Parts: sequence; C-alpha cells; structure tokens
Amino acid sequence: MSKILVSGLINVEITCKIDKFPIEYQPIDYNFFGVNMAVAGVGYNVAKNLTVLGDDIDITSMVGEDPASLLVENETKKMNADRYITKSLSQTPSSVVLYDKSGTRRIYCDLKDIQEKEYNYDSINISEYDIACVCNINYSRPLLKAAKKAGVPIATDVHVLSDINDEYNKEFMENADILFMSNEAVKGQEKEFIEKLAEAFNNSIIVIGCGEKGAIMYVRDEDKVYEMPAAKPEKIVNTVGAGDCLFSTFVSMYAKKTMSPQKCLELAQKAAAHKIGTDGAAKGFMSSKELLTLI
Repeated sequence: MSKILVSGLINVEITCKIDKFPIEYQPIDYNFFGVNMAVAGVGYNVAKNLTVLGDDIDITSMVGEDPASLLVENETKKMNADRYITKSLSQTPSSVVLYDKSGTRRIYCDLKDIQEKEYNYDSINISEYDIACVCNINYSRPLLKAAKKAGVPIATDVHVLSDINDEYNKEFMENADILFMSNEAVKGQEKEFIEKLAEAFNNSIIVIGCGEKGAIMYVRDEDKVYEMPAAKPEKIVNTVGAGDCLFSTFVSMYAKKTMSPQKCLELAQKAAAHKIGTDGAAKGFMSSKELLTLI
C-alpha cells in the first residue's frame, strides 16, 4: 500500500445515454434508467481508483457551499479522504456526459470559478507521501514546487496536448516524473511526439494513451520507446474516465516498486479495458487482487 496525495477537480456528473450522434431534435425523450448522477471529476476518479487498488489517499480539492457539495462530502468520507476538501467556490463544478451505444461521448464541463481560486498547501506535510498525483488544474501549481522540494515524485496527466510548448501545461510537464496524455491531438504522430517530449523534458516515464490502439511509453532509464497493444474489452458502454483509470492504475502499480514500467502499463490497460464496460467516470475499477490475477 502506498500513501498518495491527489490534487484535482471533483465535480457532480450527469451521464445521459443516447441512441446516436448527431442528436435529432425532439421535445422530450423518456430515457428510463439512461440518465444517472454521480460524483466524478479527474481528481475524484483518480482517488477513487487508487482507493479501490488499496492505496492510502488524501485529496486536495474545492467545492461550493451548495447541495451538490453534500454529494461530494458523502462520497469522499467513504474513502476517508475529505479532510483537505474546502468549500471555497461559489458553486460545485458539474458536468454532463452524452454517450452512445459505441461509447462515443460528448462532455460539457462547467468548472465554475475553480480556475480563479488558490489552494493553501501549507498545512499539508507533503514529505509523508510516496507520490503526488498533481492534476493539471490551476490551483495545483504550488504543489509542484512543494513536492519537488520535499523529494516526492510527481505524476500528472495533461490529457489532450498538441504542442510540447503548450503554455498552460508546460509547468506540469517540466516537473512531472511520470507524464501521461492522450493521443487525441497527435494521432499518427505519437512516436515522434513522445521523442520530442523526452528531449524537451526530464520525465522518467512518458505515456501516450492511444485508446483501442493501446499506448506508447518512453522509459528514460532505458532510453527506449515501447509500443504496447491495448487490452481487449469485454464490452464498451462508456469510455469516460478510461484515461483516468489508465493513469491512476499505472501510478499505483509503479509506486509499489515491484514490477517493470512495462508490466505496470500492461495492468493499467487491462484495468481501463474493464472500466469502459460500465457507465460513469468513477465506476468499474478493479482491486489490486483482481488485477494481479490477470498476470
């Protein structure tokens, strides 16, 4: 079991199952059990999966003083991870996810005023954690320096990236020991892009998730790029949260220091393949015991 600090967005998510994209107009659709509400957000998804995997986690995040925050409080208390969540926003962030039978989705994310708020990390003893999962949201930036100063490894996921000089994400990329992202904006150029990243920054591990085509990983200790096939899912219901599952499962396995980066990524891909068979960004996670039986 590793002790992991997660800093990232928590929101209330509504998922809605539709027949297909584009959506044809009709005034009302009686979608029985097709509309669901749950707590989600990158920070929550990562923390929830790490908890299921058996890690000891804390979450730094912000919500509002509103009914939605009660849902967040209820779910984070179940994980014993609510002590560093502050009610300092005007409203709790929210999102709506439309998804069809193939798993294709459209996400509407409302961050409220979280990008303008600051978080005070002074009361947190960063050095007690084995690793810090620092999501690429503005208030997490001070944690990058604090973790570096404390000698705590940093893992971050910058999601969709097309430019290694991306102004918003550069600070996260510069400080990350483990750097994840999606291939959404660099399809067909993954290998060239990961090589550029490896040259520009000093990350120990870089992973680009490629969906159904698997993932590509750079390991600095070996100065080598690995192209790894995807695990085959039993079914596809909703792909929302698959990237968060891939990232957090890798971090959990890697933090144990008992297996190679390649094996960590293989297990992370198996976890993500299982996860997309469920509806909801924070559902469908596998325990370490369940995962390790797949080796």
